[in-house]
Amino acid sequence: MSLKIKDWALEDRPREKLLYKGISSLSDAELLAILIGSGSNDKSAVDLAREILKLASNNLNRLGKLDVHDLVKLKGIGTAKAINIMAALELGRRRKSAEIIEAAKIRSSNDVYTIFNPLLADLTHEEFWLLYLNRSNKILSRHKLSQGGISGTITDVRLIIKKALELLASSIIICHNHPSGNLDPSEADTRITMKIREAASCFDISLLDHVIVTDNGYYSYADNGTL
Repeated sequence: MSLKIKDWALEDRPREKLLYKGISSLSDAELLAILIGSGSNDKSAVDLAREILKLASNNLNRLGKLDVHDLVKLKGIGTAKAINIMAALELGRRRKSAEIIEAAKIRSSNDVYTIFNPLLADLTHEEFWLLYLNRSNKILSRHKLSQGGISGTITDVRLIIKKALELLASSIIICHNHPSGNLDPSEADTRITMKIREAASCFDISLLDHVIVTDNGYYSYADNGTL
């Protein structure tokens, strides 16, 4: 049976170690143990954290792709512990994306990918996002329009145009992810791209690009001359 963390030397307990030695001194397992909070009858929180990391092949990127259902399969990890982990991972994604977007000016499709990769690459479902830009291509707003299959959820282009007019945007960029990892645009992707482009042009708003994000890279309609 593993020793409970309360029986460890004070300087080896994750919370105390963080306080006395700084957060960078903690291993990935110790950081996860703090999120987990407590162990089970026969395992410490650090032991459980090591099992979680093992489930993700000790790869934090793979850990980010796990969901609550994956985590609760481990003995000793209930829904509450799994939710704590998922919430921390999501905060990390949002922080990274927020840092990038603060003073962002879009110069290329890679800039769009850099903004959305932290938010979209790990997801197991599709999300559809928009960037609204001013005349200098600085970001006025980033807006999540929908979640789910692109053809099933993007039906009212008027919502996109309405937001652009409210923001006095000169141009827009659309972005969504392919959880399958396939970089090729689908017929539905192309249909909605053309539909948005035509609607935007009626109000002198340019559709600059549609970027498809995967964990293997991205596809840009503009770069490929298909816009």
